[in-house]
Amino acid sequence: MATKIKVEHLSIHYGNIKAVKGISFEFTRGQITTLIGANGAGKTSSLKCIAGLLPAKTGKIILDKDNVHIEITKMTPADRLRCKIALCPEGRGVFPNLTVLDNLMVGAYLNKDHKKILELVEQQYELFPKLAERRNQLAGTLSGGEQQMLAIGRALMSEPEFLMLDEPSLGLAPVIVEQIFDKFVLLKKQGLGLLVVEQNASLALEVSDYAYVLETGTMTLNGTGEALLKDSRVQEAYLS
Repeated sequence: MATKIKVEHLSIHYGNIKAVKGISFEFTRGQITTLIGANGAGKTSSLKCIAGLLPAKTGKIILDKDNVHIEITKMTPADRLRCKIALCPEGRGVFPNLTVLDNLMVGAYLNKDHKKILELVEQQYELFPKLAERRNQLAGTLSGGEQQMLAIGRALMSEPEFLMLDEPSLGLAPVIVEQIFDKFVLLKKQGLGLLVVEQNASLALEVSDYAYVLETGTMTLNGTGEALLKDSRVQEAYLS
């Protein structure tokens, strides 16, 4: 049985505002799953809730692993990280006054094995050679694309089985976006489960195994990335 995260009837409120209204979806190891939708649809709120940064009003988040169902809905963010679930946030969130290397080290804060941490650093340098070139440079001096690579590398330092990425293409040149999405395909082949929130719907759907459309807090469509690319409703709303 594939290892997956299942979101069941999830609702998220900000006071009286119902940001997410009872949505259900899942994402699986070894696949790329995409959430697309307009600004304010509830995509970022959903990722933050799965990561433990926002409380669920109702619903459950379940990790299905080795035929065991582990409910993580009320776990702390650190415990969810121990469950191998990591978030690469919107806006990258790198520490500008720390070096590239120090930013990466922060991503491994739960790991006490120094030798293993150094191995993980080298893995990120292999995945993103630009980071190796900039290892002693302050993160705030990097280009936008390099900062995005650093944010992804930092998230990978926790050795996740599931990586959630919030708007990874935001503000980046098309050539850099394609390079980063190529890395997502590589990570998928290595067995990672990726959940990508993305406004570049065309590129996201091209690489997705499965995708969901979120509109004003409600799931309105789902299907394979290929099927949604051909769906006239998706084309009209997000691809035109």
